[in-house]
Amino acid sequence: MVMSFFDQFASPSFLGIPLIAIAIALPWVLFPTPPSRWLNNRLITLQTWFINRFTSQLLLPLNVGGHKWALLFASLMVFLITMNMLGLLPYTFTPTTQLSLNMGLAVPLWLATVIIGMRNQPTAALGHLLPEGTPVPLIPVLIIIETISLFIRPLALGVRLTANLTAGHLLIQLIATAVFVLLPMMPTVAILTAAVLFLLTLLEVAVAMIQAYVFVLLLSLYLQENI
Repeated sequence: MVMSFFDQFASPSFLGIPLIAIAIALPWVLFPTPPSRWLNNRLITLQTWFINRFTSQLLLPLNVGGHKWALLFASLMVFLITMNMLGLLPYTFTPTTQLSLNMGLAVPLWLATVIIGMRNQPTAALGHLLPEGTPVPLIPVLIIIETISLFIRPLALGVRLTANLTAGHLLIQLIATAVFVLLPMMPTVAILTAAVLFLLTLLEVAVAMIQAYVFVLLLSLYLQENI
C-alpha cells in the first residue's frame, strides 16, 4: 500500500515504449493556433492577453538585451503551467514530478545565462563572487561560498518544482484514500475529509501555476544579473 502511493510518479509505458514523450508533447497540441484574422475567438483572445501580461511583467526589470528571451520565457511558462494542470486530472501522468526533466530544463537555461554574462561582461559576472568591501582574510572563503551557491541554483530550480508537485500529489492521494476508507465507517468524518480534499485540490491548482511562474521568474533574475 505504501509503495503504491509512489506508483503515480513512475514513467508510464505501453508495450515497453515510454509514454513520457506523449505527456510532454500533449500540451502543445491543446493550444489553439492564432488565425490571421483581426477578430479572434474568446479563447485565443484570453490566451494572447495572458501571455502579453506575463511577458510585460517578467521583462519589466530587464534591459533591452534581455527582451530577446521573451519568447523562450513565455513558451516555458505556458508549457509548465499546462503540464502541471494536466497532471491534476485523474489517471494522468505529470512529467514535471520527474527530477530528471526539471533538471534538463533548469541546467541548460541557467548555464546559458552564465555564459552570456561571462561573454558580455566577464568582470561584472566574476564580481558577483566577491561582494564589495569584503575583508581580505574572508576573500577565499566568500569566493568558495559564492561559487557553490552559483552552482546550486539549477539544482534548486529543479528540486523546488519537483518537491512541490510531488508533495501535493501525495497529499491528494493520501486524503482521497482516507475518504474511501472512512466512508463506510464514519460518513460524517468522510464528508469533512472530502471537503478538505476539495480545498487541497484548489490549493494544488494554485501551486501548479505559482511554481511554473517562480521557475521562469528565477531564470529571469539570473539573466538580469548577467546582462
